[in-house]
Amino acid sequence: MSWHLSSWYLLLLLLVGAERIAELVVARRNARWSMARGGVLSGSGHYPWMVLLHTGLLAGCLLEAGLADRPFVPALGWTMFALVVAAQGLRWWCITALGPQWNTQVIVVPGLPPVTRGPYRLRWLRHPNYVAVAVEGAALPLVHGAWVTALVFTVLNAALMVVRIRCEEAALASLVATPSPGRARA
Repeated sequence: MSWHLSSWYLLLLLLVGAERIAELVVARRNARWSMARGGVLSGSGHYPWMVLLHTGLLAGCLLEAGLADRPFVPALGWTMFALVVAAQGLRWWCITALGPQWNTQVIVVPGLPPVTRGPYRLRWLRHPNYVAVAVEGAALPLVHGAWVTALVFTVLNAALMVVRIRCEEAALASLVATPSPGRARA
């Protein structure tokens, strides 16, 4: 097997990897902020699987596009590239809107109201960040024809998102059921 990978696609994967590291830095800072305010961590059992899946996405893109000699098909590649950029925009809109409440883990701070700004003001789109994840996970591999990686990521991510969204919804529901310190029950 020979190795054929466009240098610009490698650069794109490195940039997405650097973006993931930036997310982890923000998440660590936000976790400290949340925990200092009585934050509660939920569903940590699925988190290592998320890390593995997202790392696998980048590795799969690199290996499939390089080793399987997937071609760059301009009509597909540029469309998928635009979706990757749009997904990154949506992701950082979510991160900005949630501010210190955003995290890669499910951490809720009792007493804080739900965020209703940015994409979270759209009541019909309950989890916009997960839309960004799904779009990017399908589009990033397809930029350079890595359709197996796109398919595997999409299927595994869908299963993981069922677990993650249930966990997040339960954590958010517990905030409604538990009065915050210093507040009387209504």
